Amino acid sequence: MFEKSRFNLTGLLLGVVMFTTVVVGLVSVFLIDFSGSGGSGLPQGYDYDLMKYRHVDPALIHYEQTAEIPLAMQRPRAVAVGPDDMIYVTGDAVVEIFDSAGNKQAKIELPGQGQCIAVGGNEYDFPGRVYVGVSRETDSSDKPNYQLAIFDPQGQPLASWDDLGGALLTSIALAEEDVFLADAAGRVVLRFDTSGKLLGRLGLRDERRHIPGFVIPSPYFDVAMAPDGLLNAVNPGRLRIEAYTFDGDLEASWGKAGVDIAGFCGCCNPSNIAIMADGRTVTAEKGIFRVKVYDAEGNFQCVVAGPELLTPNPTAAEETRTPYKPQPVDLATDSKQRILVLDPNSREVRIFELKKTQENSE
Repeated sequence: MFEKSRFNLTGLLLGVVMFTTVVVGLVSVFLIDFSGSGGSGLPQGYDYDLMKYRHVDPALIHYEQTAEIPLAMQRPRAVAVGPDDMIYVTGDAVVEIFDSAGNKQAKIELPGQGQCIAVGGNEYDFPGRVYVGVSRETDSSDKPNYQLAIFDPQGQPLASWDDLGGALLTSIALAEEDVFLADAAGRVVLRFDTSGKLLGRLGLRDERRHIPGFVIPSPYFDVAMAPDGLLNAVNPGRLRIEAYTFDGDLEASWGKAGVDIAGFCGCCNPSNIAIMADGRTVTAEKGIFRVKVYDAEGNFQCVVAGPELLTPNPTAAEETRTPYKPQPVDLATDSKQRILVLDPNSREVRIFELKKTQENSE
């Protein structure tokens, strides 16, 4: 009798443990923070103390801010450069277009919230064509529905790619006959031709091809075309940048974890990249806000702007949020080798140029 009761009690306890485990697992799935704004969820004692890393040696800062372009939008999200160094910024439900001096030239209305943008350059068959990743709220789901909206150089609608299979678009890169879309939800880069036909998926885990797969802990997943013809994609959870052929072969990778100036810190960095005409890569990080330059082989070269300049001072209204979460910057470069930093916290495009004292050494 004792043995039977003991067995029933043990089975009951095991059942309770299994049920609790399943419930906790389901709750965890439903509470995933796709916005990246919820913080770590750890007690304060576990938070990184990043203050001591926010100072950058002035000797490493080779750039200076020479101009800024104020923006009318409330939530600017992405910046791109097109023909004649025209500057395109998307956010809210609009694209604002400026000349290289920062004078506003035009505006494109969008069918939803602009999330990412790319513009065809003079080297393409479609110079000035504007590609915008747009999110739209739907009645049937709490999650936004993403589409790719395409406009001609005059801002007239050309096409809309609506059937993207639930993709969460975070970045767009253009090649002569290809369009690459970074899908943070699918953890993959989608390759299309210019008519919208899906040609392939890059970066899926494949041990046979020695591809580890993208790790995307938060919705920052950037891509950019390099002058050597390879697609560069940030693998943020692995704290590195990977270079792919259009057929999906992983050709090279670089980057290392670290709070030191040459490394990438935190759970998932860099948050954004841009590639200069000579193959150098400009990177932006969140957590410790800093913009840096690496050579074509991935060796650290210099700092464009450090946390002391980029970390925002919250307004009184922003300080009422708990916690206040400044947004990471986006990047672009132009033909003059200027580095454009879209600062969503100050709602402006900051333009950086090489210091005169560095011009002969770079």
